[in-house]
Amino acid sequence: MGKIALVFSGQGAQYPGMGKDLYENSSAAKAVYDMADSIRKGTSSQCFEGTAEELSVTVNTQPTVFTADLAAAEAVKEKGIHIDYLAGFSLGEIAALGFGGMMSYEDAFKLVCKRAELMDNAAKSTPGAMVAVMKLPPEKVQEICDGIDECWPVNYNSPAQVVVATNKDNVDLLIQKVKEAKGRAVALPVSGAFHSPYMEDAAQGLSEYLKGVELNAPKIPIYANYTALPYEGDYKSLIVNQCKNPVRWQVTVENLIAQGVDTFIEVGVGKTLTGLIKKINKDVTAIKVENTEDLEALSAIKE
Repeated sequence: MGKIALVFSGQGAQYPGMGKDLYENSSAAKAVYDMADSIRKGTSSQCFEGTAEELSVTVNTQPTVFTADLAAAEAVKEKGIHIDYLAGFSLGEIAALGFGGMMSYEDAFKLVCKRAELMDNAAKSTPGAMVAVMKLPPEKVQEICDGIDECWPVNYNSPAQVVVATNKDNVDLLIQKVKEAKGRAVALPVSGAFHSPYMEDAAQGLSEYLKGVELNAPKIPIYANYTALPYEGDYKSLIVNQCKNPVRWQVTVENLIAQGVDTFIEVGVGKTLTGLIKKINKDVTAIKVENTEDLEALSAIKE
């Protein structure tokens, strides 16, 4: 058997009731929710009882998805699954930093709350949007973006899916250009142009905030969105640059596979990463874990 990578889901897959099953059935998962509630009162009830609209607000989305991610990861650990590598998509990377021992869970949760606040403020100051582009190669998506002011590929998700960030006024033009190129485009329900130059103020705020945060060397190799390589060197710059630069997910997955990973376990919310991984390489195993039924299915890969 090859190596196992734990991957942490990102913003966008959240839904009312997320994580409740694990909270009720895993003591390790419950401890994560209790930790979050001790810092940000009502986080667990927001996960379990919040409306879809409430959960879509960035300052709520990031702390709740982070908590669901980390709780699911702890439940996997509780099952005795050995993990060789870690990676997270966007805010999922912060959960990976906590799980990988680079900071305490408390510090990681406080960081994600601050990150959400800063990114929300940046989004409000410069109204942006994000559009998923399918059925076109990244090179063609880049070509389309080059022809539109303030338009950038920001999530390189798979060979046939790239998410673009742009000014809100450009969305209709972008979708039209994608259709003309025989691709498909879908506007995403997010409140800003994340991972783009519009997040410069958020990045500066993160840099300032991180001056007061101590980071340790990772206990498990963690792949960074910014480089698609393991965390090394200036850890804080990787966190800062991540929020204003593209998520290089496809290359990250390819690099993990090159290291011998043949099993990916997506923890947290939904199965977005599981689907993307299978599109990147159909020969690997990709499993989601967001409830106890999913946990039981892991027995087949336990060493």
